[in-house]
Amino acid sequence: MNQINKTNQINQIDQMNQMTTPQLDKTYDPKAVEARWYEVWSQKGYFHASLTHPGQPYSIVIPPPNVTGSLHVGHALNHSLQDILVRWRRMQGRNVLWLPGTDHAGIATQNVVEKQLVTEGASRESLGRERFIERVWQWKATSGNTIISQQKQLGESCDWDRLRFTMDEGLSKAVIEVFVRLYEDGLIYRGERLINWCPRCLTALSDIEVEHEDVKGKLYTIRYPLADNPTQYLLVATTRPETMLGDTAVAVHPEDPRYNRFIGQRVNLPLTNRTIPIVDDAILVDREFGSGAVKITPAHDFNDFDAGERHGLHRIKIMDIHATLAADMLQYDARVDKNVLPFLAGLPVAKARLKVEQLLSEMELLEKVEHHKMALGKCYRCKTVVEPYLSIQWFVKIKPLAEPAIKAVEDGRIRIIPESWTNNYMGWMRDIKDWCISRQIWWGHQIPVWYCAQCTPGGFLKSKHDERPLIGLDATPIIAKLKPEKCPKCGDTNLVQDPDVLDTWFSSALWPFSTLGWPEQTPELKTYYPTSTLVTGLDILFFWVARMIMMGLKFTGDVPFRDVYIHALVRDAEGQKMSKSKGNVIDPLHVMEQFGTDALRFTLASMASPGRDIKLAEERIEGYRNFANKIWNGARFTHMYLAGTKELCPPAEQPFPNRWIMSRLNQTIQTVTTELDAYRFDRAANALYQFFWHEYCDWYLELIKPVLQDPAHPHGAITRQALQDTFEIWLRLLHPFMPFITEEIWQTLPHTGDTIVTQPYPIPLSAWHDASAENTFGAFEQSIGLIRTARVLLNYPPGQEVRVFVTHEDPATSAILVTLEQDLAHLGRARISPVPTSQWPTSNVLRLVTGGVTVGLSVEGGVDLQKALDRLVKQIAETDKESQRLDGKLKSTDFVSKAPPEVITDHQDRLRALSRDRAMLTSSEQQLRAMLGA
Repeated sequence: MNQINKTNQINQIDQMNQMTTPQLDKTYDPKAVEARWYEVWSQKGYFHASLTHPGQPYSIVIPPPNVTGSLHVGHALNHSLQDILVRWRRMQGRNVLWLPGTDHAGIATQNVVEKQLVTEGASRESLGRERFIERVWQWKATSGNTIISQQKQLGESCDWDRLRFTMDEGLSKAVIEVFVRLYEDGLIYRGERLINWCPRCLTALSDIEVEHEDVKGKLYTIRYPLADNPTQYLLVATTRPETMLGDTAVAVHPEDPRYNRFIGQRVNLPLTNRTIPIVDDAILVDREFGSGAVKITPAHDFNDFDAGERHGLHRIKIMDIHATLAADMLQYDARVDKNVLPFLAGLPVAKARLKVEQLLSEMELLEKVEHHKMALGKCYRCKTVVEPYLSIQWFVKIKPLAEPAIKAVEDGRIRIIPESWTNNYMGWMRDIKDWCISRQIWWGHQIPVWYCAQCTPGGFLKSKHDERPLIGLDATPIIAKLKPEKCPKCGDTNLVQDPDVLDTWFSSALWPFSTLGWPEQTPELKTYYPTSTLVTGLDILFFWVARMIMMGLKFTGDVPFRDVYIHALVRDAEGQKMSKSKGNVIDPLHVMEQFGTDALRFTLASMASPGRDIKLAEERIEGYRNFANKIWNGARFTHMYLAGTKELCPPAEQPFPNRWIMSRLNQTIQTVTTELDAYRFDRAANALYQFFWHEYCDWYLELIKPVLQDPAHPHGAITRQALQDTFEIWLRLLHPFMPFITEEIWQTLPHTGDTIVTQPYPIPLSAWHDASAENTFGAFEQSIGLIRTARVLLNYPPGQEVRVFVTHEDPATSAILVTLEQDLAHLGRARISPVPTSQWPTSNVLRLVTGGVTVGLSVEGGVDLQKALDRLVKQIAETDKESQRLDGKLKSTDFVSKAPPEVITDHQDRLRALSRDRAMLTSSEQQLRAMLGA
């Protein structure tokens, strides 16, 4: 859209504010509303944070989505909840900054560009590092902002003027600064350790970049002959027989009577010319698993690596970076038997496993093979099976950083919400391992370390795979923020930069303060740091959230955020993980197109119950599309009776329906505000929904229709004003959840200001609280409910007016019901006689009683009492069946132990209500039988 059209649109909105006879289309069309209003909000700068704003700062940094990404339903949940908080706080008058940005996503982005090159007949290697990185930047410029436009479709009120990228100049400066400082503090080192390795991407992976998939594997039980008596053997169970070639010990439990007598002896390692010791290890060995004896392969298994550290075992690598068995390693390190070597050298892991199984079987050293379920780790990008691999990498010494991060949560400087996740955080932090921060790819922050060839014994070899130099641990690193001109030791200028880049999570760990200008002490950093809230999923609590806390404390001296709200995962309607292969993915862009953005946002908020995964179905979103339509129709009704801009009369001067709805709206304001403060988006959304649909529309609008439709009614003007003002207030209350429809309607009501975005959020007013009106409505609602129940039991047509008697056991309440005679008659479609039961007819009256209210419905001509009794008996049976079902669930220890407290409370409330209904129906049955003479 060109600038002229944008300006015209904004002018049209300005003109709309001045319209005296606003109109709303017959039906709500989200497509016609959403893009138009977002353009206005953006152009007028309503989302821009000002350093001179007088309000208390409230800031959120968005968890940066991958630059390669497209909006998925997890983003939609996460971003909708953030936007609710941000819009709410902005309307409360806070100085709000919601800072957006994207992550450079090293491996993911590199893979995308490499695939493009393949289609062109080129490759990363053929371009070389410098040209390849240029090509990635070109891709980012043309295709890297897809998710940004999709975030805007969702209505996100970010400060887009402050959009950041983890590879932009300012953030890159912060990354280098942090690396150098950590190294100078002795918290970064280079060493050889076991890491996750992708044989296809040829890089180390973080734990979160490994996806675990349950598969059907095999458990192999192998005979390891005793070195001193080869006729005896230990039975060793393993799921990976091919890695036995790198075994350096066998472990047994020290308290296992089957094996503890062998501790200290040695076994012959099958297929090799080596013997290995038998050691005791109560940590590694589970006596109930397999045979109770396990092999230790420190170079190819994480648990075995730790066991090797405990026992001082040698690490023997048997495979190369492509996960194939390397001939030189097998021959010289593993000392594989020369007769076996030709069959194994050069085999990829999967084929090597089959070959080892065959060889062991031929040598009668394979005891048995069983089917066994196991979790297989795969690269999150290319789905290749990940190998534990012994490699020289850069690491952060994490324990000294973890201790202050633990204390920050312990002393309450950071709250984790729900609190139940605090123990998970503490457990992980207390058992934290050093963090591998180097990656063998090209796209990312290249490690600011150089090496001098002159000072390195033997110089550098070249990688067989690409142009990377192979730099051993004997090379002395030169750490610098800028490339040094010469070696500080020998003065040589032939320096080589470390070819690795930093883990994407390294730059992401700095996100809360690097995006605000650190290491410079910028006005933004001083104003908005620490940030207020972080909204995130559980899956990155440890890999991202914990690291942000550690880095924030280390480099700013303060926590990066005050609250961490952890939301649930979104699954399909059956609780299954969404995946393209299952065909159960809900595309947020599709449902936004189909049902409207507000419907999706409200659905996600209403289901965001802490500790419970969201089981999402399109039918649920469609239901809230109907809610949007209900709001629209309510607005159209309100438009018929607009009152202008008169001041709302005090509650004491209002008639009963207005006093009641003002009190209920006041309570809803209190509830929504309290629940948002507690991050209970679900309860806040439910309060908004229940008020509008069930109190405002079902009761209030119906109650006031006769007043509004009578031009001469004495309460007409005051009721029109109450209708208009309560609707406008509720729109402001709803706005953070459903921004588009609320703006569209609000603009057509009498108002001050340019946009609902910056209007004050409603606050509860003590003058609006009216306990008397609410108690009165309680008796009124019970009376109407009984009248409607009695009409159904006797099968009176909806339009037939019947005689009804109404009273209450409390004389004062009875007196109040007398004043509501017209309202009872209107909603009950009846001739009301609000008199004591002593004045009721002695026959042909069906009496229903609940909560102190007694209603008597006249049994007039045309009523088939036998059919009425048959319906009643059927209703009693259905009530009993439902009561038994709920009672059975509440008596089930399995249900009670797993169900959330609110679900149990809901079941208990429903059971009590059914019990009351049953008593009323039984009484009705007895009365009908008496009338029939049965």
